[in-house]
Amino acid sequence: MTVTLADVAARARVSPATVSRVLNGNYPVAATTRERVLRAVDELDYVLNGPASSLAAATSDLVGILVNDIADPFFGIMAGAAQTEIGGQEGTGRAGGEKLAVVCNTGGSPERELTYLTLLQRQRAAAVVLTGGALEDPDHIAAMASKLAKLADAGTRVVLCGRPPLPDGEAIVAALAFDNRGGGRRLTEHLLALGHRKIGYVAGPAERTTTRHRLEGHRAALGAGGFGGVDGVGLGDQELLTVHGPYTRRSGYEATLELLRRAPDLTAVIGANDTVALGACAAVRDQGLRIPQDISVAGFDDLPFSVDAMPALTTVRLPLYEAGARAGRLAMGTEAPPPGGIATIGAELMVRGSTGAARVVG
Repeated sequence: MTVTLADVAARARVSPATVSRVLNGNYPVAATTRERVLRAVDELDYVLNGPASSLAAATSDLVGILVNDIADPFFGIMAGAAQTEIGGQEGTGRAGGEKLAVVCNTGGSPERELTYLTLLQRQRAAAVVLTGGALEDPDHIAAMASKLAKLADAGTRVVLCGRPPLPDGEAIVAALAFDNRGGGRRLTEHLLALGHRKIGYVAGPAERTTTRHRLEGHRAALGAGGFGGVDGVGLGDQELLTVHGPYTRRSGYEATLELLRRAPDLTAVIGANDTVALGACAAVRDQGLRIPQDISVAGFDDLPFSVDAMPALTTVRLPLYEAGARAGRLAMGTEAPPPGGIATIGAELMVRGSTGAARVVG
């Protein structure tokens, strides 16, 4: 037998309208009354008619989390942390407090990103969290700004996690941006201090903000050190040889082989992320070279497996879980947005065994 709203009202000794107000959360109800209604909902195992309630309310119980690749720990960690915060208030699991967090895997496709936002708009999503770097294409940026503005106008809370704000950020509750430039700079400064003067860099896709910001950080360190070499054009005795590719192990492997063909005297290779760096390590070993005695290797992100690499991977730690959890709270409205709606999340250099003093090439 299906439990109805009237059944809940009778159990809680309140009117059906009061039950509706508690479940929709769109009208103030006394704490004792709210608790009595929620207890009745739990005891009767009442299931709220989501589509019907979303028509009556400004938004539904749905929250969308957009990721490029859920199989990539970078996105999986952030999405999981956000989902934990979104899934229930204070972990109570009580009816009326939960939101259904749906992870939308775009595969890095700008078209899929816009399609998912349209679908979430149709579902009157309560919030949307967009993770990872953005595509640097004027047409896509304009389309995204328009779509997010429509979501915000309909009452959807929009949070960016790990990506910079849009030029017009009025539709955004908050943008949590990682300090990719600072992390890249500190990592390259570390290698320069070890005596490395010819460094290979396996960068991410050229059209992504994360790729550009990290590369700018690496170049800034070279410029400050009086070297300034970029893309194989060195000043003094310094070069940063750069190859672009996906954020994958295969890309790291193949790009490192290409770098070693172009410059057999490389003394260090930086991967755009830790997954790329693992591919670089495999390529170095397959060429009969030792890490770090012959070539130092470093990554970015400090993903869980980086410390278990042999040797452990020097990398830049981004607080992915903390950022994802904060994004979840911002999406739920349980944490106040940062001043101006923008926060830069720091990056920490983690020096481990995969980097060492540069060998003398003669």
